[in-house]
Amino acid sequence: MGYTGLWRQVTGLAENASPTVRKDAGDSVKSSITHTWLNDTRNNPLLPSSGYLLKTVSEIAGWGPLQGDVAFWKSEVDTAVAASIPIPGIKGDSGVSLTGGFRAGVLYPLPIGFGSMSNPSRINDRFQLGGPTDVRGFAMSGLGPHDGSDAVGGDIYAAASTNLLMPFPRVGKDSPLRFQVFANAGRLLPLKDSEGQGRPEDGKTAQKDFYGSLKALGEGIPSLSAGVGVVYAHPVARFELNFSLPLVVRRGEVSRKGLQFGVGVSFM
Repeated sequence: MGYTGLWRQVTGLAENASPTVRKDAGDSVKSSITHTWLNDTRNNPLLPSSGYLLKTVSEIAGWGPLQGDVAFWKSEVDTAVAASIPIPGIKGDSGVSLTGGFRAGVLYPLPIGFGSMSNPSRINDRFQLGGPTDVRGFAMSGLGPHDGSDAVGGDIYAAASTNLLMPFPRVGKDSPLRFQVFANAGRLLPLKDSEGQGRPEDGKTAQKDFYGSLKALGEGIPSLSAGVGVVYAHPVARFELNFSLPLVVRRGEVSRKGLQFGVGVSFM
């Protein structure tokens, strides 16, 4: 558990910055309490072949005595599982593994202090989705709401991935180098009231909007991509070079067909 006090700024706006970005420009103060819970049994966090990951991060900001100028409850869950695939003729670990992951998050507005009205979320606090470390085949923050060319983030999301990892011929299963085939899916949505996003709401209205967005999350086909690539699990970070093919792209989202390079310690 921990306490966070942040003074944030959205500044240095481009000439073509969208109205949404301009509305949230300037200073913002966040005062929050965060709780993180983690259970990781994977044999290798960067290149797992067995085990699972369960992680939750919850944050409450601005409510009651916390104050600040933003108030919300924000929660994320991150799960992953890995299993080795036996190959006839190979004893023990074959080096071929199947991994799957699922992530989801919610940002729910709360009244600041002990008030009764909730303000919409700010760009500083919303979720961003898309890029070479989560939903491949899309630009960084390419999924979800956009205002012009700006990715403005969302308040509720879900994303999933499945990866088949295989050793390169003549390299061996003990090498950190792998060939992968993957498929990704994701949705990122805002919490919008029926009269347009941006107005303060009471508790019942905010709850209604939340359930409406939650329902919309499961409607229709999510944004999808698939591809192949090369994975190198360095002790410090994981490197990926993938060829991605977007299969389903929603209006306003920014896809990336072709080569995509990613570096990180947490991948879908």
